[in-house]
Amino acid sequence: MPAATATAPAPAGAVAPAPPRITKNRRKLQDNLTGHAFLIGAVLCFGLFMWFPMIRGIVMSFQRTRRGVTTWVGWDNYIRIIEDPSFWTAWKNTFYFTALALILGFVAPFFVAILLNEFRHAKGYLRILVYLPVMLPPASALYLFKYYAYDPSEAGLFNAILAFFNLPTSEWMQSPTMTMPAMVIASTWMNMGGAVLIYLAALQNIPGDLYEAAELDGAGLWKRIWHVTIPQTRLILALLAMMQIVATMQLFIEPLILANGAGTQDSATSVAYLIYQHGFFQNDLNGAAALGVIMLLVLAAFSAVYLRLSTKQD
Repeated sequence: MPAATATAPAPAGAVAPAPPRITKNRRKLQDNLTGHAFLIGAVLCFGLFMWFPMIRGIVMSFQRTRRGVTTWVGWDNYIRIIEDPSFWTAWKNTFYFTALALILGFVAPFFVAILLNEFRHAKGYLRILVYLPVMLPPASALYLFKYYAYDPSEAGLFNAILAFFNLPTSEWMQSPTMTMPAMVIASTWMNMGGAVLIYLAALQNIPGDLYEAAELDGAGLWKRIWHVTIPQTRLILALLAMMQIVATMQLFIEPLILANGAGTQDSATSVAYLIYQHGFFQNDLNGAAALGVIMLLVLAAFSAVYLRLSTKQD
């Protein structure tokens, strides 16, 4: 049998050769391959279902399609939409709804969160109770308001309460003056649960020493809220205010269900519902696209103002 050859020991102090750089890069690529695959899938889905329809809508707003023939018409769709009297009515109603929603739908969750934060018992139960309407499908919640709360007879919940206190009842959704306030009440009840939980998380991060110092200085409840709570949560308040504006200006499902679309004397017509009318009732997809681009620009302006203000605050 051949004798085994002895391997000479490596000299003391010798350094092992470094692995090839190609192997390191290949291993790094394999480690990140799964993450890259998920990222690419998310980007493709976002581009396909978000950016492509947006770009396609902008292109359609400068076109006109008649009997399958598409031609470029420039700004004609925008001029035609702006000259429509319903355009200004829809914007007036949308801004009115947004203003009412900021007064009620933005302020109410903040004070509900402050109230819940003061409770020492049954905190979990109360938070579930406040958040419960968010878990209901929006259509179900709105039909509940339409047929149970806003019934124009005294069988309706709100009219029954008014009649109990000998106050005049209302026709609610049949009244041009009460349509918007009634939709704001329903929208606030449906959506305030999420805002309340965000406010609660922000309130619990406020150091208790600040409230103790304010109490020692003789500050009452309202002064503590004004001088401690609001300054400590101003960034959250600004963020949710911007989200409230963007969400309420896309008002659609409330007039569609509660007011059967336009409402009495067009009192419930919103910009989003007007887009729906142009696209699906009048078969004017190009006009609907032009109106959608105008709404996009208005919301982008609000977002730019918010980003400017938040940068200054930071």
